[in-house]
Amino acid sequence: MAHRRIFPFLVLVTVGIGLLAGFVATLVDEKDFPSYGDAVWWAIVTLGTVGYGDIVPTTGWGRVVGSALIVFGVTFLTFLTAIVTSLFVSSDQERKQADERVLREASEAETRAILRRLDERLAAIEGRLERGG
Repeated sequence: MAHRRIFPFLVLVTVGIGLLAGFVATLVDEKDFPSYGDAVWWAIVTLGTVGYGDIVPTTGWGRVVGSALIVFGVTFLTFLTAIVTSLFVSSDQERKQADERVLREASEAETRAILRRLDERLAAIEGRLERGG
């Protein structure tokens, strides 16, 4: 299913965006992000829409990067929620379809058994009629 392949893709893209945003943040706002580690921490927290506030950009370009991260993070969480919900729904639908298939097969087997018994009884009646009685 396509949604099972897109989840790892979204995770990899999000990690990549976090690493890239951390790098860009160190370039555009050296004062607020003195180390790459701090910048990546801020980017990951911002992507997760948590925003602890322990590290914040104060330059215009730093805020532009932060705004883009917030939009991307909210979008990612929306897609993640939709994918997980879709997985649960499709799993439930597959289980219900399997249950319905089992019930249908059992019903068909029962119907065939009834038809066989009716056919046997009909053959016995026809045999009696042919013998005359």
